[in-house]
Amino acid sequence: MVNKNILKIRKKLDRLDDAFLNLIKKRTKLVDQVLKNKKYKKDIIDRKRISIILKNINKKSLKKKIDPKITKKIWTNMISAYIDYEFRSFKKK
Repeated sequence: MVNKNILKIRKKLDRLDDAFLNLIKKRTKLVDQVLKNKKYKKDIIDRKRISIILKNINKKSLKKKIDPKITKKIWTNMISAYIDYEFRSFKKK
């Protein structure tokens, strides 16, 4: 038997996933703009900035009552994916 409540919730999750994809597209365009302003591959990884981002996400997660372990894992993976993307996309000037 199919649980109709689960199906309704999954439809909402699918709509959220679509919204996430739109946000990822916008974020990627901004990353592309930043990448155009980097002169050297060594500029791609900014450990200080990554640390600040993760601290801010932790604070905001706690404030919004979101499990900070979830958001840390999401942002860590997203940052890693974009670092990989930047290395693949970097054009020497």
